[in-house]
Amino acid sequence: MVSATRAAHEIEVTAESLQEDLARLEIQKRALERELAAVAAHLDSVQRALSALTVLMAEPSGRRAAEQPEQPKADTPAVAPARTTRKQAAPRQEAPTQKEKPAPSSRAEADEQRSYGALTEQILEYFAGVGDAEVRARDVAAALGRDTDSGSINAVRSTLDRLVGTSRVRRAGRGLYRAQKS
Repeated sequence: MVSATRAAHEIEVTAESLQEDLARLEIQKRALERELAAVAAHLDSVQRALSALTVLMAEPSGRRAAEQPEQPKADTPAVAPARTTRKQAAPRQEAPTQKEKPAPSSRAEADEQRSYGALTEQILEYFAGVGDAEVRARDVAAALGRDTDSGSINAVRSTLDRLVGTSRVRRAGRGLYRAQKS
């Protein structure tokens, strides 16, 4: 009887532990889905920007490449190189139009796509308000109400890193950010 009671207790403890794990994993899944939606939105904007830059690079004298397409020589077969290097230009991809853009699969994903650009603006407004202070990504996330989970904090951290890359925010030290001096 004692071993049956003990086994029942162990099963109960295991079930409680699994319930806690399930709740934690569901929260983590939602956070990762939000982060994936943010990355997908950023990927789309980078692809559109790259496509626009590729068009600009192909315009030697200001004329649009689409108006003056380069005609290949008739006697030369068009053969693609077997390998390309990083320095060689990537094949041109047309930017998707608003009509071609796939619809978000969930309401949360649609909200995330709408608020993605807003995060950059919120961060820049935050830095305008704090002046020359050094702040951590977690503090920025907390100030913006985005410190509920690691995915949200990582989205803020990624946006801060992109802003550092575009010289709109300065890295003041390891994990520290500061407004870019005007």
